[in-house]
Amino acid sequence: MALGDQVTTVEVVPARRATARFKFEHVLTPLRSDAASKAAFTLVDGEPDPNSGDLSKLNDGALPSSDDQPKSNFFFRDGSDGGRILVDLGRVADVHQINSYSWHVGTRAPQVYRVFVSDGNPAVFESAPKRPTDPQKVGWTLLATVDTRAKEEPQGGQHAASIADSGGKLAAARYILLDITPTEAADTFGNTFFSEIDILDRPASEAAETPVEIVESVGIEGTDYRFTVDTTEAPDLTEWAKRDLIPVMKEWYPRIVTLLPSEGYTAPRNFSITFTDSYRGVAATSGNRIVGSPPWYRRNLKGEAIGSLVHELVHVVQQYRRARQEGGVRPPGWLVEGIPDYIRWFLYEPQSHGADIKPANAERAKYDGSYRVSGNFLNWVVGKYDKDLIKELNAAMREGRYDGEIWKTRTGKPVEELGAEWKSTLKEAPASS
Repeated sequence: MALGDQVTTVEVVPARRATARFKFEHVLTPLRSDAASKAAFTLVDGEPDPNSGDLSKLNDGALPSSDDQPKSNFFFRDGSDGGRILVDLGRVADVHQINSYSWHVGTRAPQVYRVFVSDGNPAVFESAPKRPTDPQKVGWTLLATVDTRAKEEPQGGQHAASIADSGGKLAAARYILLDITPTEAADTFGNTFFSEIDILDRPASEAAETPVEIVESVGIEGTDYRFTVDTTEAPDLTEWAKRDLIPVMKEWYPRIVTLLPSEGYTAPRNFSITFTDSYRGVAATSGNRIVGSPPWYRRNLKGEAIGSLVHELVHVVQQYRRARQEGGVRPPGWLVEGIPDYIRWFLYEPQSHGADIKPANAERAKYDGSYRVSGNFLNWVVGKYDKDLIKELNAAMREGRYDGEIWKTRTGKPVEELGAEWKSTLKEAPASS
């Protein structure tokens, strides 16, 4: 059969930069509506690993969210010599590209395989040739040999291989055979974690997909508050957001508004939470927009994920920027961050004791240390001296009139003296609500 002048493009995203978006500079991001998505995948030779996902992982359009998710990939049994996979498109199609994707932290990331094609018409054609049969002797044509291994370590990360022809189609084919071998023999863990196989039956310019937007719009009952949660760039976080995050945001936004009032102030009626790879920290708030880093949230779904966003909700309500813009006093940074952590650690999740300070660390603790340390200090002052202190501090900072006299007026002591007293209690036991 006639073939085009194929070119194989290999691209590797290092492990430290790989994300669940599988975004490459020269190779298309995996598609959900390519020809492979409707094709039949059959195991011709070899044995899947007991920890592997089934063959459907190669064409289901779903991708792993981290670099070590065996059940989200297909791979051959540890210690084996790989195997062969048959793809039946169901018809003879003009094949323009064959793209393969893999992700692992180590030697399971590279790809080593040969790809054969056939239209099924040769007089001598065997549709499922097992090893050691040479496919070229039973009606198959060798299209390309792929090897994405680096010459030097490390091998891990996201690997993509794209077999294409700059002039148009590669071949008219119904069947595609992948003959896959391990990436190394130094140990038994050399069989590749294949995440997806794409086959394009149209030019790449027509196949590129715009990511489906995944934006949940939520109204908070009994109020006119609304917010959105955007997981377009992190679809694997969608289920968690709906199940766990959104209910907490619905409950705690109006509660925080009530906790932080001031005369004539109206909290934002709308806010947004967007998970985006363009942000590299944990989370941040600008005005009424919150952004979060998907990799951090994936690692912390069962830990600090929701609490960190309760902290950011407080920033949405605070809105201290307007005071600075109008020439008011700039609020101290330790309070700007301390109040959100007070609300988070001592009101939202006191059971976690995330802001407790051990007696052994008391000497280093400073009331203006910001975040959870200052949150601990505020909790102690509120409990001992003034239950309404947070409201007054917030109002003063929002209105641009904060000064140190507030502490003496409200508690009878300057903040430095309060800090020393609080610090002395830490040597005995951690402050708690």
